[in-house]
Amino acid sequence: MPLAATSRLLAALALAIALSACSARYQTPVAVGGDDDDAVCQSRGYAQGSPEYVACRKDRDVQRNAATARADRRQRDLGEYMLNHPERP
Repeated sequence: MPLAATSRLLAALALAIALSACSARYQTPVAVGGDDDDAVCQSRGYAQGSPEYVACRKDRDVQRNAATARADRRQRDLGEYMLNHPERP
């Protein structure tokens, strides 16, 4: 293999590894936002430890879990569609 082709292959491999590090499973979905739950609930005027603060934190957890479940369901549905329709790319 020529030296130029080898260096291009190594560069492409290094780029692929670098880009794969950017993707991680179970990241917070964009729809929920990556905000700090504590900061969000306190910015709404809830004192830490109050029933409203606890409810706010629980609501944020429920929203985050629902968004993750939706993303997982969409991914599963897409995989099933691709398996059932191999003629469409």
